[in-house]
Amino acid sequence: MKLTVVFKDGTRKEYENLPQKFIIGREPPAEVVLPSPVVSRKHCTVEIENKRIFITDTSSNGVFIGKNRIERGKKTEVTLNTPVIIGEYGLIFNEKMSEQVVGQKGKPQIKKQRVEVKAPHRVEQKAGKKLTPEQLDALSGIRDKIHKRLLELLDLRWVDFTSKPDEELKNLVNKKLDLILSQMRGEIPVWVDLVTLKKEMLDEVVGLGPLEDFLRDDDVSEIMVIHKDLIYVEKKGKIVETDKRFSSNAALMAIIERIVAPIGKRIDESQPLVDARLKDGSRVNAVIPPLALKGPCLTIRKFGKKNLTIEDMISFGTLNKPMATFLELCVKGRKNIIISGGTGSGKTTLLNVLSSFIPHNERIVTIEDAAELRLPQKHVVSLESKPANVEGKGEITIRDLVKNALRMRPDRIIVGECRGGEALDMLQAMNTGHAGSMTTGHANSPDDILRRLETMVLMSGMELPIRAIRDQIASAIDIIVQQQRLSDGTRKITSITEVLGIDDEYNIVTEEIFKFEQVGIDSGGKVLGKHTATGYLPSFLADFKARGIPVPEELFRV
Repeated sequence: MKLTVVFKDGTRKEYENLPQKFIIGREPPAEVVLPSPVVSRKHCTVEIENKRIFITDTSSNGVFIGKNRIERGKKTEVTLNTPVIIGEYGLIFNEKMSEQVVGQKGKPQIKKQRVEVKAPHRVEQKAGKKLTPEQLDALSGIRDKIHKRLLELLDLRWVDFTSKPDEELKNLVNKKLDLILSQMRGEIPVWVDLVTLKKEMLDEVVGLGPLEDFLRDDDVSEIMVIHKDLIYVEKKGKIVETDKRFSSNAALMAIIERIVAPIGKRIDESQPLVDARLKDGSRVNAVIPPLALKGPCLTIRKFGKKNLTIEDMISFGTLNKPMATFLELCVKGRKNIIISGGTGSGKTTLLNVLSSFIPHNERIVTIEDAAELRLPQKHVVSLESKPANVEGKGEITIRDLVKNALRMRPDRIIVGECRGGEALDMLQAMNTGHAGSMTTGHANSPDDILRRLETMVLMSGMELPIRAIRDQIASAIDIIVQQQRLSDGTRKITSITEVLGIDDEYNIVTEEIFKFEQVGIDSGGKVLGKHTATGYLPSFLADFKARGIPVPEELFRV
């Protein structure tokens, strides 16, 4: 038996493998938690007997089947796919989950209509005009009031939950907003643009609220919500404060729920942080109280609408043509590569680009915390880690997936990021027949990433001497690509380094092949410099030539 919980805004959450008898209530120990002041702590009891469902209402606010309230204290049978209303939530019991429950649009049952809000003799705020802090506070209060009235007007008992209500809900919200704005006309200052206000409120209910404009802006690469009244974005490499706000913490929480629910994750007081992703692959991290002291906090790392190519990265100045040619040869020549860099330096983007050079006849297994890699090859197995459930069980870590990947006959393993004990398994894979594998790691230089790898191997719990660890690293890693986000917001490969082995004192020996030389900063703050070869010839050139991989030596001329 499966239970689908539907919120007023259309968000859905799925519950599977529920016990034969369970409680629905506002907080634990209820098995199904509906956090709302109109839901009792133990609102009702659900019993499943021979695939029949019975609900006993133990609340003061009641349980509704369709539009009728069931008798309190009486065991009442509920048929499958019949909407059950509890407070602000709709519940549907189904024996077998439909493939259309998540991610598909149902047929709208309300005729589409275009409604424009007009206020005669009203002085509208000009587009792009910046509001004062006082106006922003006033607008936030107005939006909060509209949001509350909207929730009061949207009666869940009139919504058809058996089909996806996206278009139906959008049309319904449009009509209710027109009504609310008409009723509140005297309360809204003349400097407020009603058309913009309506759009923002519609986005908040059926989209991602004030974040929608940033998601549509190709120049914005990251969205950072500090709290409901403070939102930053990274635009063209620079972090800037915006004048967008959420109407309330409840509205921000609804957005977070809308993001995590479709991918089967949850966020509440018992699990106050979560990693998720949007439909386009953008990475999402959310933290809520009690961990986030100022209110719900949300960070979205946007995923580009198109896959970047090596030519794109050359045009951006991330690297030059000789470096691009060399890296392509290293991938095709099955060299193990680790991409090192700080947060937001573009490691995953570069990993995507380099992975595109892998021949299409090879079997690739990708392993990530939140799926971001989009490889053009057809034969790609994509694996994603899984957090523990509310009982602390069921966690599948990156390390578990790396171990499992070794049983899947991969030609290459690509790990989105090594940050713990999985580094040991990754190194062993690179050393045992999976040459040409790739991963990324957080570090500020090639030397730093080698030390970080040592630390990560120790985190695996294996008591290995440093000498053995360094030997593993030196024999597994062939190339280190160091990426950095510079002061002007541009992202550049600052070093490509070969790992040669270990010396007599068991230090790992490296040689830099390419580097970025910064010569200054111009009057506009742009970093000046160039990519150049160091003159060092990689030790594996002879091996490449023997295998029929031609490497032009002019690539390495200074």
